[in-house]
Amino acid sequence: MSYCLNPNCQIPQNPDWNKYCQNCGSKLLLKDRYRPLNLIGQGGFGRTFLAIDEDKPSKPYCVIKQFFPASQGTKNITKAAELFEKEATRLDQLGQHSQIPELMAHFIQDGRQYLVQEFIAGENLAQAVNIEGPYDEEQIRALLKNLLPVLQFIHSHNVIHRDIKPENIIRRQDSGSQLVLVDFGAAKHALGTALLKTGTTIGTPEYTAPEQNRGKAVFASDLYSLGVTCLHLLTKISPFELFDVGEGTWVWRRYLDHNSVSEQLGYVLDKLVENAINRRYQSVYEVIETLNSNAQVNLTQIQDKTTIQTHEVISQPLPTQTWNCVHSLTTHKKWVRSVAFSPDDQILASGSEDETIKLWEVKSGREILTISGHLGYVNSVVFSPDGKILASASDDRTIKLWEVKTGELIRILGDWRLGEYYGHSGGVTAIAFSPDGKTLASASKDKDIKVWQLGDDISHPNYGKVIVTLSGHFLPVRAIAFSPDGKTLASGSKDNTIKLWDVNLANTLKTLCHYYQGIHYIYAVAFSPDGKTLVSGGNDRKINIWQIDGGEILQTLDGHTKDVYALVFSPNGEFIASASEDETIKIWHWETGQQIANLEGHLKYVNSVTFSGDGKSLASGSSDNTVKIWRQE
Repeated sequence: MSYCLNPNCQIPQNPDWNKYCQNCGSKLLLKDRYRPLNLIGQGGFGRTFLAIDEDKPSKPYCVIKQFFPASQGTKNITKAAELFEKEATRLDQLGQHSQIPELMAHFIQDGRQYLVQEFIAGENLAQAVNIEGPYDEEQIRALLKNLLPVLQFIHSHNVIHRDIKPENIIRRQDSGSQLVLVDFGAAKHALGTALLKTGTTIGTPEYTAPEQNRGKAVFASDLYSLGVTCLHLLTKISPFELFDVGEGTWVWRRYLDHNSVSEQLGYVLDKLVENAINRRYQSVYEVIETLNSNAQVNLTQIQDKTTIQTHEVISQPLPTQTWNCVHSLTTHKKWVRSVAFSPDDQILASGSEDETIKLWEVKSGREILTISGHLGYVNSVVFSPDGKILASASDDRTIKLWEVKTGELIRILGDWRLGEYYGHSGGVTAIAFSPDGKTLASASKDKDIKVWQLGDDISHPNYGKVIVTLSGHFLPVRAIAFSPDGKTLASGSKDNTIKLWDVNLANTLKTLCHYYQGIHYIYAVAFSPDGKTLVSGGNDRKINIWQIDGGEILQTLDGHTKDVYALVFSPNGEFIASASEDETIKIWHWETGQQIANLEGHLKYVNSVTFSGDGKSLASGSSDNTVKIWRQE
């Protein structure tokens, strides 16, 4: 069956082989590829259709949303088109999350606006609860754990969903535990732009917060709707019946039907559905904090115990360190993005936005060699463990391997072979050699991590081939690090997550995430030399120390006033050096959280910092186009 998209067509149903409507003559294929099959939703501003994408061999299902500019209350069609474009762009950003339908296309055709989105196969939670019966506490906790990060992601883009309800939460068919939040037709930008008021009604009365019913939705309105959704799933009773109008209160506990709910979860649900905004949770972060309160108490106890054990150290502050700049290297023409010491500490490499790599003699500060060959910013440079090879990563999507002695190009990782491109599809942001030097890991703006096979024999046919591609981040990956034993990779992304990967099994071991209001980017990750802890930094200006086994934050270091761009442990594992947009480098005794040095001298952002092998020297690269070498007195 093909469905005609002409709103005025009186007989829109057509045989599925028709190219034109047999009633009105309108073209049936949208954009010459999307065939509407049937109407699945209609509101005052538009319609929604189930469709297939005939341009792909598998002919997958998709969803078409059709809007009418004239019915949006604006006489200026051009302005309506501009608003449509802005909102489509925002939906494109939201669709990068794996639990939000992907935006496949947006365009205007025949004077009407269209969005084409991914079709999510599976049953919604309204269907699930009718079939399976009321949820228990474990299922509600799992739902909150699954959806709260999605809601945080939406709110971080200043978007309020405004129609969270069981019908708009789909249990993905190919992944029974993953929930997908759909139908952003009622969504609204928190800054006031006119998002898709087209589509359906603004929220569903049973689930909408009181302030939203008065046209004043806030972030907490989505939390209210999520809370009411949980109450319905717990009881299988309409929310209208769960609220006693006479008493002016929720009476959901009367309908639990043998299900018991702990005091803690009951408190969370009650606070989610408070009528007064000021008594309700204000952010996703607050909800998660309460749900995790038991774990946090245990962590606090651990930290208290550690404080007692190290009381003497803390009560007697460590002496500050003095670091002097011994060389300021000034021949790069643009920002310096990365610096690295050779394993013998004799050579320093630097990569720059001027598309060159420079090698410097550490002792004298003399420039040894300038290497050219990249066609984009050089974002990362790193020496192989034996010091014979220098690897560089660039915005030109490639990684290049160079012979250190001569500067000769050895191999390009990510190139055209036999007419096909292999490698990253976006700029390469960071690289790291494995401790044995037999593999190289790379992170990219394409959201993936790749592990490349190297080895001792460059003539081997598999040298420079991709062993595995690790996918799971939904925004660009900015940082990567191997654990000291080479078995684990850590990656940090602009999606506010750090992932730990099993290199051999090519799967995710753990996802570390700390929830903040607003968008949080991870710019740097580094393992401690003993492999037990991980340090991370980003645009929240904080440095978090993670216990890898438990996935807990052991320590948070505050001191930078702007984004933290780079982090490195000292070789003995006692100190951390951090580089920041605030133009400083700070050195910390991480176990006590004490800042013991503040290095000033750069005139712009410090993008990279690294310790020498003996821990007595530091190198830094900056947006002031310089490389500095520092030595401890």
